[in-house]
Amino acid sequence: MTAYAIARLRPAAPHPDIVEYMERIPATLEPFGGHFLVHVTRHEVKEGTWPGDVVVIAFPGITEARDWWDSPAYQEIAPLRSRHIEGDIILVDGVPDGYDPAVTAAALRKQLDAAAD
Repeated sequence: MTAYAIARLRPAAPHPDIVEYMERIPATLEPFGGHFLVHVTRHEVKEGTWPGDVVVIAFPGITEARDWWDSPAYQEIAPLRSRHIEGDIILVDGVPDGYDPAVTAAALRKQLDAAAD
C-alpha cells in the first residue's frame, strides 16, 4: 500500500543550503522508490491556516518511507533544510485500493448504536 511523506514547510528566505538540499534529495529517494507528487506548488486554503509550502512524496509502502527518512543519505542532507526552514513532517500510510469511507462509517455507527443500548 502506498505511503506518503507529507511536509508543511514555513516560509523561508532563499539560502544556498536549501538549494543544495533540493539538488541532492532525489538521489536519496531513488533507492526507496520515492517520488514527488507535490513540491512547493500553489495551494488553496479552504479551512484554517496553512502558511508556507506543501510537499508530498510517495513511497511503495511505509517501510520504504521510514527507511528513506532514517537512511544515512537523507540524514546527511536533512540539516541543510531544517537549519533554514521550520516545518511539520509526517509519514502516513495511504488507503487500500477501493477504500470506501462508508464502510468505516457503518462500523462506527454500529459501535455508537451498541453504546446507546
